[in-house]
Amino acid sequence: MDLDPRLTALDALGGFFVLRTGVAPRGPLPTLASAWENQRFGTPDEVYGDPVTFRVRKVAQSIRAPEPRVAASVAQQGLAARFWSIALGAAALCGEVPDLGPELLRWDPDAGVPDDLWLAEVRPRPVTDLDAVVREGLLVPLSAALRSRHRVSPALLWGNAGSALAGAVRGLDRWAIAHGRPDVAERARTLAGRLLEHPDLVGTLDPRTLRRRSCCLYYRVPGGGVCGDCCFDRPPRPAPGRT
Repeated sequence: MDLDPRLTALDALGGFFVLRTGVAPRGPLPTLASAWENQRFGTPDEVYGDPVTFRVRKVAQSIRAPEPRVAASVAQQGLAARFWSIALGAAALCGEVPDLGPELLRWDPDAGVPDDLWLAEVRPRPVTDLDAVVREGLLVPLSAALRSRHRVSPALLWGNAGSALAGAVRGLDRWAIAHGRPDVAERARTLAGRLLEHPDLVGTLDPRTLRRRSCCLYYRVPGGGVCGDCCFDRPPRPAPGRT
């Protein structure tokens, strides 16, 4: 079954669900596989020399992050939201998942959603491969790349991933209500529930409220406050000696 034409159905779900295919207008982009590798060997000041570090620095400047780990957390959560939204949206709407292998998925770290990700070749995979496609294939190497450069804990990054997955479910639920497609919402919730049973993700969210049990550190951004699903009700006060 050719998944390619049906990927356009994701456009109706909103920016985070959109997946571009083909060659980006700016020309061929590096694959995520090369981005993970260049995290160690590239030049941080160049867009494609060290894409992961470039993206973290770009986020840091945009949100005025007080320290690199805050920007690393926010950047990772944004990418996690993209990965989960694309895969879960395709699974719920199309009944299949596009192969988002790092060697197929091209990334522009200087672009915004949805022009940041481009799929070079569409290869359908069964819905049962959701975990392998996103968590194992994308989130694990992304976490390793970030932690090789920034002081961010695995628990924080997996908390971000769980929160991003819940956000994708909420987005699909809103679309399903607006378009009279309760089947889509039900599939999304069922699939997400199974994904959250993995040891990396289990316990990251309250199963009743989908409120996360860790913090992404966004409250440390000037004027940031706490997110809607944060474990804190209000921004925590800084420890003595910290600003």
